[in-house]
Amino acid sequence: MINEDLHKRFEDAVNFVNDYTDPLPADLLLKLYAYFKIANKNFDNPGSRTPLINAFKANALFQAKRISVEEAMENYVELVDKELKSL
Repeated sequence: MINEDLHKRFEDAVNFVNDYTDPLPADLLLKLYAYFKIANKNFDNPGSRTPLINAFKANALFQAKRISVEEAMENYVELVDKELKSL
């Protein structure tokens, strides 16, 4: 079971990203995308209208596929703290 502290930190990080207005590098967005999808147990195919974007998203998910929900949440939070909140 996911502890409450991790769940809260994850939600806060997601809200921070959702409210972030500056452009973000594509590689960072793809990592966040993969961690978010895994953390939410959403393994649906990417839904972009652009095949190339779908390919990049699918590749990001494939690279992160062996991590747990908890690891995905922790990685998401750490990535936001390191790459966005430190700016």
